[in-house]
Amino acid sequence: MNSLTRSNNNLPSLIENFFGRDMNDFFNTNMPSVSHVPAVNVVEHQDGFRIEVAAPGLKREDFKLNLNHNNLSISAYQETKKEETDQTNEKYTRREFSYSSFQRTFTLPTSVDADNIQASYTDGVLKIELPKREEAKVKPARQIEIGG
Repeated sequence: MNSLTRSNNNLPSLIENFFGRDMNDFFNTNMPSVSHVPAVNVVEHQDGFRIEVAAPGLKREDFKLNLNHNNLSISAYQETKKEETDQTNEKYTRREFSYSSFQRTFTLPTSVDADNIQASYTDGVLKIELPKREEAKVKPARQIEIGG
């Protein structure tokens, strides 16, 4: 197996796939907490794989990466508190709490060196580098001398 596979047990995605986009928009605008699965790029290069997760607005500490056997889980949880004040004849404060989370799971190929996985978060993109084991890297062709 040379490619990463993903699994996503996310109810809004199931709703979107089953009912279509309009029904999903209805559910998301009427639910107090929103579960949104960010877009992901998976790139294979000579030395390994790179997973890029588009998650602007989150902080590095919002993410949690877990490796269990050959399954890499990427999750995030964010709590946003919003306070608005309206200045009319009456003064009042309204607070709105918003919680968002997601989880993505990828099954890693056996060619990945699980002990050397590294992650970074810059400019709204979480990057996870999954190096290949030395024996899995493509080696250049070489000429073999014939002895006599």
